Amino acid sequence: MPEVVEIPIELTQFQFPQAVQARLQFLLDRQDQGDPLSQAERQEAEGLVELAEFLSLLRLRSTRVMKSI
Repeated sequence: MPEVVEIPIELTQFQFPQAVQARLQFLLDRQDQGDPLSQAERQEAEGLVELAEFLSLLRLRSTRVMKSI
């Protein structure tokens, strides 16, 4: 039987603070312009992208669950 994990509704509404979103956009724009990122900047950008993807997945799944209730 699959395990059910309850997620607080507040977490599904979480968004990056404006400064964090701006930093991620800055790093991605630099990379898109061909400006090489340092290893630390690349790791920072990768971590933020992974977190953004996780939050998006969490929102999509919570939306699906809410619609089925």
